[in-house]
Amino acid sequence: MSRLAVTEKIITAKVTRGLKWSDVAAKVGLSKEWVTAACLGQMTLNEEQAGVVAEVFGLTAEEKQWLMVVPYKGSLPTSVPTDPLIYRFYELVSVYGTTFKELIHEEFGDGIMSAIDFKMDLQREADPKGDRVSITMSGKFLPYKTY
Repeated sequence: MSRLAVTEKIITAKVTRGLKWSDVAAKVGLSKEWVTAACLGQMTLNEEQAGVVAEVFGLTAEEKQWLMVVPYKGSLPTSVPTDPLIYRFYELVSVYGTTFKELIHEEFGDGIMSAIDFKMDLQREADPKGDRVSITMSGKFLPYKTY
């Protein structure tokens, strides 16, 4: 048993049971973005959250334990993503990463946007020319300290 095996079981159960991430998140009581990341092996669930997820997806007690283990975050099967949707985010950072950096430094100073103290909201935005994906990311600014 491994965290990857649990993730694969969760995805299989989601598909075969016709579940939606937003419905799972409502049962857990957290955002669909965070709960989806947790179910896909990128976040650590506490005992109560893991219990809800285990019940929703029909996980064993052993599989539930894996949901509470700190994962190896940010792991993808290849260094440059090959999935077209994920690749577009890679492309977005490749094209606009220096712009993000310049504008954040200009506005806040020398530091980073936290991916730990972070939240995200993904919504569908109706548009007559074709619906749009709206993603709002908000991370705490962490300045570099002098010592």
